[in-house]
Amino acid sequence: MILLREIHNTVSTCPIEPPLPPLDQWIPLTSIEQMAKTDYDVLIIGSGAGGGAALWRLCEQWGDNGKRIGMIEAGDLQLPTHAFNLPTLNEQRAIAYWERIAERPGERWPDYPGAKMVKALGGRTLLWYLFAPRFDPSAFRSWPITYKDLMPYYQIAESVMNITSNYAKGSSLQEMLLERLLMGGFPEATDMRMATDLIGTKYGQVHSNVFFSSLIFLAYALNIRPFDLAVNTRAIQVLTEKGKAAGVKVMTTDKKMVTLKAKTIIVSASTWETPRLLLNSNIPNEAIGRYLVHHPEIVANGNLNRDQFPEVLGVATIAVPGSSERTYHLIGFSDFFYHYTKKPLLKETRIVTKVYGIVEPRFDNHVSLDPLKRDANGVPLLNIQFSYSDKDRALHREMYTSLLAFSTTMGLSLEGPPLMSPTGYDNHECGTCRMGDNPATSVTNRFGQVHGITGLYIADNSVVNLTSPANPTLTTIALAMRTADYIIAQMK
Repeated sequence: MILLREIHNTVSTCPIEPPLPPLDQWIPLTSIEQMAKTDYDVLIIGSGAGGGAALWRLCEQWGDNGKRIGMIEAGDLQLPTHAFNLPTLNEQRAIAYWERIAERPGERWPDYPGAKMVKALGGRTLLWYLFAPRFDPSAFRSWPITYKDLMPYYQIAESVMNITSNYAKGSSLQEMLLERLLMGGFPEATDMRMATDLIGTKYGQVHSNVFFSSLIFLAYALNIRPFDLAVNTRAIQVLTEKGKAAGVKVMTTDKKMVTLKAKTIIVSASTWETPRLLLNSNIPNEAIGRYLVHHPEIVANGNLNRDQFPEVLGVATIAVPGSSERTYHLIGFSDFFYHYTKKPLLKETRIVTKVYGIVEPRFDNHVSLDPLKRDANGVPLLNIQFSYSDKDRALHREMYTSLLAFSTTMGLSLEGPPLMSPTGYDNHECGTCRMGDNPATSVTNRFGQVHGITGLYIADNSVVNLTSPANPTLTTIALAMRTADYIIAQMK
């Protein structure tokens, strides 16, 4: 029998590995002072849907090829994942958290009282409702690109985001409501497409982030190659030299002004902040800030008699997509996610129904810099001028009638008449830097490059011509990936 002391005498002790440098946060950050020493090949402003997608595509295509990529975010680290992935945040608490981190510029904008902004790593993808349809091919008739041009990028985006129509498929509630709609005059009714990862854990590959956010783009990118990331860093001015992008002036929360150098700049700051930045940078283009559009939204809440359904009810997420003949998009959904909540058997089940329409793009609907008021960083505040046209109001009446028919066909007992949400409440604002072939009526070309400025690109909702009533997030992401590919081609 070998004695323990004999083992100790014959077996060497492993040396203790030196500790790794501590990671201060759940994602590696770079100081703005360090970033100021780097001449970036690409600098991305904003980390939401468009910025995250552009970053991932650049990293995925380039690999670790030595190109220097940086990203700055005006907000802080608020959540490490989509709010719905956190077991402590049910829907009510997630909405309450949204209220805490959201800014409400609509309180200053009488024409757009429902507007909200989120400055945080991941942007509004931390709290969006995951509905991710494509635009109908007919929506591209007035675009500088076609549905066919964007289709491969839709496919790439849907793969990375795990977009599926299976979220509620097979649920008793889903199947019975769909049957009622299909038999009752809504033949296009279908399972809603959602950015939800429903793949189970297998061979140790964990799929814990069911609900998608832009942070997943950042995670994929980080595992391909390093990039520099600074939060709490606000872009103040885009710098150009002889018609070319040269860098960005930024300010930190402690009012430190720094200049970052970059050959290529992708602005993904939002429909509000992107035109604000370009206007404050004196970028010469009359269309900047113009053609503001969104999705007017009418909402109805209703209840279903629980006795009409099997005991195991499930959830419902239903869509009636818009088309060339119907420029509005109907959705109906129940309380569609929960973590550690016991679901009591109630006599009634609540269903929310909504209809989204489009807005006629008009030059007069615009954002502009306030000549007198400035924020804490000295940047002029935004003013909004917006009104609906007679054509818009006619569509609202059609939307109202259709939502009533949609709700009653499902058998809902409405709690009250459908109500129109405050302008901007939909969070789908677009168009203030829209793409087009004519520099007189658009800000970027068909690849997202700002007219007349080499190396300056836009990749967010502001470039989207919102000619579809579908949620714009998937389209914004597909466009951002296409822009990234164009940048890669230009830098070869």
